[in-house]
Amino acid sequence: MCDHPSHSLQSRRQFLGAGLSLLALSALTPLSAFADASPPQNAISPSVALRRLLDGNARYASNKIDAKDFSAGRAARVKAQYPIAAILSCADSRVAPELVFDQGPGDLFVVRVAGNYLSSDSLASLEYAVGVLKVPLIMVLGHTECGAIKATISDIKQPAPLPGHIWDIVDAVRPGIAKAVEDGGDNVLSNAIGANVDYNVSRVKSAQPVLSEAVQQGGMRVVGGVYELATGKVLMRPAA
Repeated sequence: MCDHPSHSLQSRRQFLGAGLSLLALSALTPLSAFADASPPQNAISPSVALRRLLDGNARYASNKIDAKDFSAGRAARVKAQYPIAAILSCADSRVAPELVFDQGPGDLFVVRVAGNYLSSDSLASLEYAVGVLKVPLIMVLGHTECGAIKATISDIKQPAPLPGHIWDIVDAVRPGIAKAVEDGGDNVLSNAIGANVDYNVSRVKSAQPVLSEAVQQGGMRVVGGVYELATGKVLMRPAA
């Protein structure tokens, strides 16, 4: 059955009108706006993100860091950021994640607090990194000779008044290292440092609702590492 002539004419007019509108839009819009559809740099798997960090750390430890033009991409970073990983790191001045992993501006979303423990503030920051910025990887980064861990060990063994609000840090770190201190041995400090990292990796993984859901969906991974001050190397903690 054939269409009514008036219907066919109306359809042709609608088609021509849509075509003219598209032509007008293309004339006003630069072609680059349609061509630039490349995915952001952090649209990668957690394993690829981790490999980039470890490769960067290998360069740093061997003093062969990549030369960087810090002005490159500055204008683009005004509009958006696409970090490949979030780092929950100690505030220790000897630990600088961007240097340790040989990354440039915009590559890492770093949250720092003495003792690298998960607080409500750091959790909110990590949720922003995962939920909004879409980072595929979170690393909890401890380090050797950590003063926050030393202070907590001392407080567990022989409690004593601490100045100011330092006791807040000790209270936050204590649950993660109490067993390592109780076990004793010759390597109490290094065992406690590792235990603190493992404890906070577990807390980050299970933090609801944003982080735990991202982990369960497989698009984000949480790992732990310990930075060796003497060598510059990051030693990965065994996966839980």
